[in-house]
Amino acid sequence: MRGELLYEGKDWDFGTIQRIHDAVADIAHKELGLDTFANQIEIITAEQMLDAYASTGMPLFYKHWSFGKRFAQHEGIYRMGLQGLAYEIVINADPCISYIMEENSATMQTLVIAHAAFGHNHFFKHNYQFRQWTDPEGILDYLSFAKAYIANCEERYGHAEVERLLDAAHALMPQGIDRYPRKRPLNLHMEEKREQDRKEERERVYDDLWRTVPGRARGAKQLAGDKRRALLGLPQENILYFLEKAAPRLKPWQREGLRIVRLIAQYFYPQQQTKVMNEGCATYCHYRLLGRLHETGRIDDGSFLEFLTSHTNATRQPFYDSPSYSGINPYALGFDMMRDIERIVREPTEEDRYWFPEIAGTGDEMEVLRHVWANYRDDSFIAQFLSPRLIRNWRLFHVVDDREQPNLEVSAIHNERGYRDLRRSLSAQYDVGGYAPDIQIVDVDLAGNRKLVLHHRVRDGKMLELTNAAMVLGHLANLWGYEVLLQEIDAGTEQVLKEHMVRPEQG
Repeated sequence: MRGELLYEGKDWDFGTIQRIHDAVADIAHKELGLDTFANQIEIITAEQMLDAYASTGMPLFYKHWSFGKRFAQHEGIYRMGLQGLAYEIVINADPCISYIMEENSATMQTLVIAHAAFGHNHFFKHNYQFRQWTDPEGILDYLSFAKAYIANCEERYGHAEVERLLDAAHALMPQGIDRYPRKRPLNLHMEEKREQDRKEERERVYDDLWRTVPGRARGAKQLAGDKRRALLGLPQENILYFLEKAAPRLKPWQREGLRIVRLIAQYFYPQQQTKVMNEGCATYCHYRLLGRLHETGRIDDGSFLEFLTSHTNATRQPFYDSPSYSGINPYALGFDMMRDIERIVREPTEEDRYWFPEIAGTGDEMEVLRHVWANYRDDSFIAQFLSPRLIRNWRLFHVVDDREQPNLEVSAIHNERGYRDLRRSLSAQYDVGGYAPDIQIVDVDLAGNRKLVLHHRVRDGKMLELTNAAMVLGHLANLWGYEVLLQEIDAGTEQVLKEHMVRPEQG
C-alpha cells in the first residue's frame, strides 16, 4: 500500500522532521526488528557542527585550546569548499541524541535520521563493546559535571594551570584506557556524587603508599622487587589511572581532572574497535529504510535519486593508485559485508555453504545481522564473515613489504589458503591490541629518586617515533614530578633496544 509523500522538494520544517522520524521508526521497528533508545534530534548550524567536530563529537564537552585549533582547521577547509561536513553527529546516550544540520535538504534529513537515529542507535544499544564500556544513561550528566568542574578549576587555579594539566592528560589519552572488561559496569551517574568521597579515599591511599617509603637501606630491601610492584599495582597499562592514584605531587583537583579525561577516553574505546561494523550497520539500515520509503511512495523518485547519490559517494572505495585513496573506507567495507551476509542468508552458493554453514540459506538476514551487530567487533567480524566472493570483488591480496628483502611478496592469492590468510591479515589491522603500542608502567624507585620505569614491548620491529615519544614522555614526567625512563624491549628476545630518559620541567 502506497502512502502519502512525507515532503516535496528540499524544504522542511519541524513537522516534516517529525513525520520523517515516525515513518522511519515504523519500518525500522516493525520490518527490520531494530531496537533503539528513544531519540532526541537537535538541529544545529554548520558552525555548530564544526564546533562539535572540534570537541570530538561531544558538543557538551569542556573547553580546551586544541578544540579551537581543530575548529579553525575544519572551518578553513570547509569555507574554501575543499571538504563538506558530516550530515550528522550522534551521541551514544539514552535518549540517543542526533545532531543534524539545518542546511540539509529534506532528503538528507531523512537519510541522517535513518542512519544515526536508528542504525547507530541500535548498534550502540546492543553491541557488547558498548554494553561493557559505556553508560548511555549517565554520559550527558557526566559531561555537564566535567564541563562545570573544569570551568570551576580555571576560576580557582588559573587558566594556565588547568590547560597544562589537560595538555598532558590529552597526550596520554591513548594510554588511559582499560582494555579488559571491569567487574562492575560503568556508572557515570555516581561520578559527581562520589567526587568528594573519592578525594578522601585518594588521600588515604596516597598517604598509605608513600608512608611506606623506607628511609633506610634496610627498609628499602624489604620493599624490593615483587612486594614493591604489588604495592603499586604494577605492571599497569592504564597510565592515567596510575597517575591519578599514585603521582606524588598532584593536587586533588588535578587527580579529578585526570579521571575526567580517562573516563572520556574509555567512553570512546568501543568506537575504536567497531568503526567498520558501526558504520556498516548504520549504512545498511539507512539503505534498507530509504529503499522501503521509496517503495511505499513516502519519498518520490527525485528524492530517492538524491539519496542514492549521497549513499554512493559515502560507500565509494578508491583504488590504491587513486589520488583520493586513504586506506579502506569503513563505510564501504562495512556496507558491502552487511549486503554480502544478506546475500549468503538469502541466496547462497555452494561456496557460501562451505564457508558459512551456520547462516547460509537460513532466510532471515535481519536475525543474522542483529546477532552479528551485537556480538562482534571489527577484527572478529572480518575474521568470521569476510567471504571469498567479497575478497574477489574487492580484488584483495596480501602483500608483504619486508625492508630486508629487495622485492615485495604476494603472500596470499585467491585460493582457499589465500582466503584464510587474507582474512587473518586484514582482521589483524583492526585489532586495537595489534596497532596500539604496548606500553606499561613496570616499576617505581620508592626508596631512591622515585624514577618511574615503563616498558614498550616492540613487535615486528615497530619502535616509537622519537619526536612524539619525547613529547608524550615529557607530559608524563611533568605529571609524575620525577624522572621517567621508558625502555623499548623486543617482545621476543627481551633485549633492551632503546632507552628514553625524561626529566620534569622545573617550575
